[in-house]
Amino acid sequence: MNFELKTLSLAAAAKSSTDTLIVLISKHFKAGKDPLSDLIDKAIKAKDLSTEAGKLLNAYALPGVKAARILMVGIGEARAADVKTAVTAIAAVLKTAKTANALMVFSEAMTAEALQSSVLTLADATYIYTSTKSKPVARHLKQVDLGVVAANVMLQEALAKSVAMVQGIEFAKEWANRPANHATPTLLAKAAQTLAKAGHFTCDVLGPKEVAKLGMRSFMSVAQGSAEPLRFIVLKYQGAAKTEAPTVLVGKGVTFDTGGISLKPAPEMDEMKFDMGGAASVLGVFKSLSLLKPAVNVIGLIPACENMPDGTATKPGDVVTSMSGQTIEILNTDAEGRLILCDALTYAERFKPKAVIDIATLTGACVIALGAVRSGLFATDDDLAEALQKAGNDAMDLCWRMPLDDEYAESLKTNFADVANVGGRAGGAIIGAKFLHRFAQKYPWAHLDIAATAWKGGASKGATGRPVGLLLNYVMALETSAKTKARGK
Repeated sequence: MNFELKTLSLAAAAKSSTDTLIVLISKHFKAGKDPLSDLIDKAIKAKDLSTEAGKLLNAYALPGVKAARILMVGIGEARAADVKTAVTAIAAVLKTAKTANALMVFSEAMTAEALQSSVLTLADATYIYTSTKSKPVARHLKQVDLGVVAANVMLQEALAKSVAMVQGIEFAKEWANRPANHATPTLLAKAAQTLAKAGHFTCDVLGPKEVAKLGMRSFMSVAQGSAEPLRFIVLKYQGAAKTEAPTVLVGKGVTFDTGGISLKPAPEMDEMKFDMGGAASVLGVFKSLSLLKPAVNVIGLIPACENMPDGTATKPGDVVTSMSGQTIEILNTDAEGRLILCDALTYAERFKPKAVIDIATLTGACVIALGAVRSGLFATDDDLAEALQKAGNDAMDLCWRMPLDDEYAESLKTNFADVANVGGRAGGAIIGAKFLHRFAQKYPWAHLDIAATAWKGGASKGATGRPVGLLLNYVMALETSAKTKARGK
């Protein structure tokens, strides 16, 4: 889907040729001397149209308006959240009407945040997965022109960032939505390599022999029950000087999780194709980086494998040695994400990073704690936590900071290894984070548990692309911060 920003008044919008004209109207609307303004003003006064966010009025073939269909929708105070509510309502109508092109005009000056909200929401609401369908029906909406009072530099930059974010989110959705036989570790690695060739970053792929040489026995233990070979994907984006310490993103890439010998229940096991949502989000961020080309350095690490229960699979009670040298007693083979991530976190040390953020569909406990509204955030550094929370708020990709008290690690103690991979049931999301914390001692670290936010179930089943928006905003803010510091010198 293409987006284009234009300077357009309501009078000019009325004369524009488009399948559907959409007008976003705030509580502060003031009518001008044009047919469209007059219509909106009369509809508000007659109480046929409310400016409350999401309230919608359809109209057809109006005198003085070239578009055959007009959608007038309230956006309340015109905050980003209000715009999201309004555009969600619009998208439902556009899908039903099978609109190919639309003009969305803001009736007054809009913020960059509101503009971004409109782009992200419309793209999300009209996204359609097609890859494994024999007769795919693609998204009908192809072109959206955004009419604003003044298409200034700030809004142009906001649009460019929003479009890049959409492409990253949709790349993440694509790979998370694919069935496991269409998204094996090998295929995921090939997708990363293809993305790197077209982008502005490099991609190295390590196989079983290279991973064994590194001593990643914890990672290997998860993969050993599968006929599909593991892959360790290393992405490097260099937009700043080589001397600038990178930010490292580590994405859990379990392309299908049966639970291993600790086999999951059959109902909804198909959703375990989404267990590589963390890996998909890292790929999505790199897709966006290749478009925006910010002056930052970012490393992406993706340990990718399947967790299967064949005769060679890891057994409950087995002890393995991680890349860090710490031994791990595997009490539950379904707590596999932390086993692949811990070796990747150790590998991250070699980059001497300014920060490391891992992203994982890690625990069902986080689903219970926070539901699908916010991702769970754990962090060892307050500044890092605050920056991630702000980035999430700005992208409407919310997270919530959870505790990391040492007492939560008590249940990970075992008589047979340095640490067990699971503890007690209570506080399960925190205990999972405390396990990872053991392997992230040499840099500022954050962990995003996206078990509830990476996909939706039920009739709307599918990947959400979260937290690409949060992560991209965080990385872009690093560039802004660096520029500010440079100007201050």
